[in-house]
Amino acid sequence: MTPEQLFTIANTSVLPGWALLIFLPRWRWTARFVAPVLIPTLLALLYVYLIAGNLFGSEGGFRTLEGVAQLFRSPPLLLAGWVHYLAFDLFIGAWEVRDAQANGIPHLLVIPCLLGTFMLGPAGLLLYLILRATMRRRLQIDEQAA
Repeated sequence: MTPEQLFTIANTSVLPGWALLIFLPRWRWTARFVAPVLIPTLLALLYVYLIAGNLFGSEGGFRTLEGVAQLFRSPPLLLAGWVHYLAFDLFIGAWEVRDAQANGIPHLLVIPCLLGTFMLGPAGLLLYLILRATMRRRLQIDEQAA
C-alpha cells in the first residue's frame, strides 16, 4: 500500500471518533473507548509500522530543525508524523469531552474546542483550557452566591 493510500485511510479513520465526540458525547463508548483507545491504538500500530520500516538508515534526525525536515522529506516518515498528530489530537479531544462532563461544562461550549483540536491541535486544547478555567471560576462564583 502506498503512503498516499495509507494517508487517506488514516485521515478517514479518525472521522468517526470526532463525529462521536461532537454528536454522541454521552454514549458510554464514545469518550471512554472509541475515541481515546480504539482509534488511537490502530493509528499507533500504523505509526510503529511506518517508523520501524523507515526511520533507521534514513537521513535526518531529531536534534535540529533541519534534521527533522530531512526526515519529513521521506513520504513514509512524513506520514508517520501526520499519524502521530491524528492519534494524539483525537486522544486529547476525548479527554476534553470527559473532563467537560466531569466539570459540568455544557457540551455546546466544548464543540468549538473540539473542532479547534481537530483542525489545529494545541490551539483547540488552549481554547478548551481557557473555557475550563472560565467555567470553573464561574461555577465557584455561583456556588459562593448561593
